[in-house]
Order: sequence, then C-alpha cells, then structure tokens
Amino acid sequence: MINFNEIETTILHEFNGGRGDIEGKIFQDGKVKIMKAELHKNTSIGLHTHLTSCEIVYILNGVAKCIIDDCVEIVKEGQCHYCPKGASHSIVNESEEVLVMLCVVPNQ
Repeated sequence: MINFNEIETTILHEFNGGRGDIEGKIFQDGKVKIMKAELHKNTSIGLHTHLTSCEIVYILNGVAKCIIDDCVEIVKEGQCHYCPKGASHSIVNESEEVLVMLCVVPNQ
C-alpha cells in the first residue's frame, strides 16, 4: 500500500520546462514511479518525450488539457490520459480549480 499522506511534498519548479510550481508526492521503488501531483491555475508540465517508458495519468480532480504529439485532449475527473512510449506530451491546468492527478510511469 502507498499512503500519499505519509510522503513529503516536493515542489517541482517549472517541471520539464513547464510554468509554475507543481506540488508532488512521489513514490519510487526502481520498478515504477507514482506521483500524486497538484497543478494550480495556469500551471503546466512542459512538453517532454517518454523515450524509455509510457505514462498513465488519472485525473482525480479538475480538468487537464493534455497535448500529445500535437493533438489536444481535454481530460476530466475520473478519466485517464495515456502517453505511450516514444510519444511527447504536456499537461496544462487552465481552469480555476486545482488539478489533481495520479501519474504512473513504469520502468520498461
């Protein structure tokens, strides 16, 4: 079991070249990285390429604008964004409410 309440918050400044500060609680065990992330209004994760792994992003709260290989997806609470290995993506919060996501990056 992973208890995010017991994991210290890390501030990720301009994560992957994005805008603003992201609050992240990160679990890593060498097989997978799991992060619970909070993005406030006008905060983003910059465009980056997943060369060695995929990423699964589940939206717990809010609305995410996901840009993947030049396509835009609007992903809402209860929905999932998938970035396959080899693809590039970015995630933006343009709404007033906090965007809360669970991001899973398995080692492949």
